[in-house]
Formats: sequence, structure tokens, C-alpha cells
Amino acid sequence: MEKSTICLVSPIVILCCFSCINYVISDASDHRYKEGDSVPFYANKAGPFHNPSETYRYFDLPFCSPANVEEKREDLGEILNGDRLVVAPYKLDFLVNKKPESICKKILTRKEVDQFRHAVLKDYFYQMYYDDLPIWGFLGRFETKEIDDDDDLNEATIFLFRHVHFEILYNNDRIIDVFVRNDPNAVVDLTEDREVNVDFTFSVKWTETDIPFEKRLEKYSQTSSFSHHLEVHWFSIINSCVTVLLLTGFLAMILMRVLKNDFVKFTPDEEALDDQEESGWKYIHGDVFRYPRFKALFAAALGIGSQLFTLVIFIFMLALVGVFYPYNRGALFTALVVIYALTSGIAGYSAASFYYKIEGKNWVKILVLTGSLFSGPLFLTFSFLNTVAVTYNSTAALPVGTIMVIFLIWTLVTTPLLVLGGIAGKNSQSEFLAPCPTNKYPREIPQLPWYRTTLAQMAMAGFLPFSAIYIELYYIFSSVWGHQIYTIYSISFIVFIILLIVTAFVNVALTYFQLAAEDHEWWWRSFLCGGSTGMFVYSYCMFFYHARSDMYGFMQTSFFFGYMACICYGFFLMLGTVGFRASLIFVRHIYRSIKCE
Repeated sequence: MEKSTICLVSPIVILCCFSCINYVISDASDHRYKEGDSVPFYANKAGPFHNPSETYRYFDLPFCSPANVEEKREDLGEILNGDRLVVAPYKLDFLVNKKPESICKKILTRKEVDQFRHAVLKDYFYQMYYDDLPIWGFLGRFETKEIDDDDDLNEATIFLFRHVHFEILYNNDRIIDVFVRNDPNAVVDLTEDREVNVDFTFSVKWTETDIPFEKRLEKYSQTSSFSHHLEVHWFSIINSCVTVLLLTGFLAMILMRVLKNDFVKFTPDEEALDDQEESGWKYIHGDVFRYPRFKALFAAALGIGSQLFTLVIFIFMLALVGVFYPYNRGALFTALVVIYALTSGIAGYSAASFYYKIEGKNWVKILVLTGSLFSGPLFLTFSFLNTVAVTYNSTAALPVGTIMVIFLIWTLVTTPLLVLGGIAGKNSQSEFLAPCPTNKYPREIPQLPWYRTTLAQMAMAGFLPFSAIYIELYYIFSSVWGHQIYTIYSISFIVFIILLIVTAFVNVALTYFQLAAEDHEWWWRSFLCGGSTGMFVYSYCMFFYHARSDMYGFMQTSFFFGYMACICYGFFLMLGTVGFRASLIFVRHIYRSIKCE
């Protein structure tokens, strides 16, 4: 809580705060030990391997549990990440080898056998942290000829691993790596529904290595940097760059045509008469800057889009300076909460200033809309999904104390900054500065073909930006909703820049075609077309769920589609803002080049 409080001073302080966050939050901050010293060892959570959101406390399964389970104090980001660390039942002192040693002997009741049987059949894994190094292991294995449906699983032979072997690498007085292996012969048969006697054991072997301490996490970051992965990433970037070049050439041709038509206007001849139909955008100069309907909603959407754009830029900055290295527990969630709270002033300022530029009057209305347009759906989604997690007794369910902390951040930081930003935007006294005056009565829009309708243009506008990022989306999804590690933030940043450029260019082109067809209602159209990429991303979510993942069950499905809906909605608002701003710059530019009567 102290780190979060310090970070609330200014957005500029964010980089300093997070660059100082160490991935070590343990009892030994320098990670140096002497022979026989106790090393921090925590058990985290367990759950189905294919359902990363469906996790449970380690001792929810009937392992050897101490009389008093000692919990580790966690920060906000770790809790949001679903981490619930407790002291592990194993004692692995520094440089102390151990032959197979018993942790406990217990009789598993029929209910406990059924718990373990269900966990093995669902490929449950567990996660631990030894000296802040992550450890994973499976609970057991099962053997069966074929699995056509759940009924066939009842015929499987189910084995529970009862022995765990730890192999630990060290360099002088520091721990470099740790591996977990299960003895395939030390198993307990849980196939039959009866009580079982189990002797849980473990062993430890220490091995010296010359790997320096500073490079002990490199193996996690290098998994996403293998040559075959990099080739795919660079292919994605080249594909996106080709798209950008084609769009740039296309846009240049459009602008040249616009300029050509402007010159034709001053040199009338037969060619000008032929081209007159193509220059229909000039005829609507008296309507093109007519303010859109639902001005407050439009301004609020632009304000939230500006805030989310700033949030993404700050997240990329933190990622590029190395804050989000592998298994920096909860750092990303902490950054999201803190930066979102601090940037709410940007939303208030952007929304209020634009609202008053287009002659809005209700200051309270614009702030309420801005404060609830994104956080409202997010809160409703969280409430539903947290209720589901509570029902499942999952670690994904946030404790009441954490919910109160987030509520206080929203009440004491987000809302005041939103109001202050709104006051600053209201008092900015800036004008819209339209190049052409607006007619008193709107011009009638001619009948347009189906491919010029809003939905058709949204489909066209969203497809090209999505095609520039879809390859990279697979790796990001596999990291967020799987167990792959993603550390190539520089490539994702390049792809993000390409996404912005393609979105801007496509919207400028479509806005030009819309104005050329004498359709002057381009404000909302440009925003919707820019944000339509978010809808394509959500469609990709459905494809990824069914074709690229093995997720199952109501909880995991609801978490995946629920939170991805919020993320895609945020993308819709952010890219919609980018699309509108690009179109506004273009429209202002071309209408400055003509004489408005």
C-alpha cells in the first residue's frame, strides 16, 4: 500500500516507482544464504492446466497440511493475479541434500480420494515459489486407451504421485534454478473408490553451476525469443508494414486527386465537368462541421479513448524498461490499477474540453458519462465473474478487503482527478475552429448503396487493422490465457504503432469516400469505423477459444469471454478515438483548401 500511495503523486513518477519494484518480495531481499539457512518456500495455487483462471488454494486439495497454515502477506497485484501464497510443507534448507524423507503419512478418505481422482483426470497442476523462482508440477497421471467422453474417464487407471524430487542449482551463496521431478514408480493407485494409505515423501539434491545470479531468469524470457518464434514475429511485422505501405500509397493517391480537383476548379474546362461528380465533398462544406447527435456521449467516448490510449502507452513504456519480466508477480495488474487511476484526469479534460468546443452545456452530465462509460460495464462484468469465482471457491475471487481498496482508489483518486480534469477542460476556453461555417438547415443526404452503410464500412475499416495484428494476437492470447511466456514487448510495441497507423489511414480513406458521396454525418461513422477492430478481436476470441485452446467449464468460459469483452470494448473506444482524430485532421485540411461561401 505504501508503494501505491507514493505512485499517486504524478504520472511522471510512475516510471520511477515501477522501475524500483524488485521481483523479490521475500524474507531474504539479497538472495544470499549460508549453508543450512532456511530459504523462503511458498506454495501458491493449483488448478486445471488448461483453465488458467480456475485456480484454487494449494491446501484445498488434501495434501499434508500443517496445523496452522502460515499465509504470506501479498500486495494488490498478487491478489488480483489470483496468487494466494502459503508456506510450503517442504523444508529445503540451503545446500542440505536429503534422501527420500517423509512429510506425513495419512489415510485418504473416500472423499479425499475422489478429490485427487478428479484433480488427476482434469490435469491439475500446482505452482510454488522457491526463493522467488517458479516451480510447477502435476499431481498424477492416468492411463486409458481412448477418451471419447467423460464416461470413459471412469474406466481410466488413476495414479497419484506421492514422491517429489527437488534438484536445485546454486552458484556460491545464491540459488540459480530449481526443478521438480516425480518418481513414476512412487505412485498410489486411486482407481478404486476406497480409503488409501499414503506416505508423502520428498528428496533434495543440490548441484553447483556457473550461471551467474543476474541471468537466472533468462531462460523464461528466452522461450519467446527462439529463432522459429522470432521468424513468425518478424513475418507478422513485415506483413503489417506492407499493409501500411499500400495504405500510404492509396492515401497519397486520394490526396493528390483532391488537390487535382482543387486546381481544376480554378481552370474550368471539359475535364473539370467530367470530374465534377467526383468532387462532391466540396458541396457539403456547410454541413460537414455540423456537430454530431448525442454530443455528451460522443465527447465522453473520446475522453475515455484518450485515457485508455495514454494507459497503453505507459504500460508499453514500463514493459520496454524491463518492469514486466517473467513472474514479476502482480506487477502488470498493479500498473494497470495505478495508471488507470492517475490518468482519469486525462479522460475528464479531453471529454469536457471537446464537449464545450461543440457547444455542450451540461457539465455534470459529461463527467458522469465519462466516469461510467467504461468503468460501468467493467464493474458489472467484474461483479458477475467475481460471484462465479466465489461460487467455485477459486482464488480468482477477490477478498472483501481488496475490493474495498480498489473502491477507495476509485473514490479518492480516480473520481477527484476526473473532476479536476473536467474543470480544467471546461475552463480551457478553446474553440472548435471549423474552416467553414455551418448552414442553418442540414443538407439532405442522397440515397447510398449498401456498401456505403455504417455496418459495411465498419467491416471494411476493422478488417485491415486486424489483419496487421492477428499473428501477434495468438502469442499474446497464449500468454494471457495459457502458460506461454511473452517477453518480446518491443515487437508488440511496433505492431501497436502499425495498428494505429493503419487505423488512421483506413478511417481517412473511408471518410473521404463518405464525404465524396455527399454524406456529411461522418463524426460517429469515423469513430465506429475506427473502433470496429475491437469487434474483430472479439471474433478472434471465439476462434481462439474453440480452435487454439483447450479451455472448458463455465467458470473459465465466463472469465475468458467476460474479461475479453471488456478489453475489446476498451480497444473499441481507444481506436475509435484514434480514427476520429485522424479523420478530423484530414477533414479540416481539405476544407481549408477551398473557399467557403
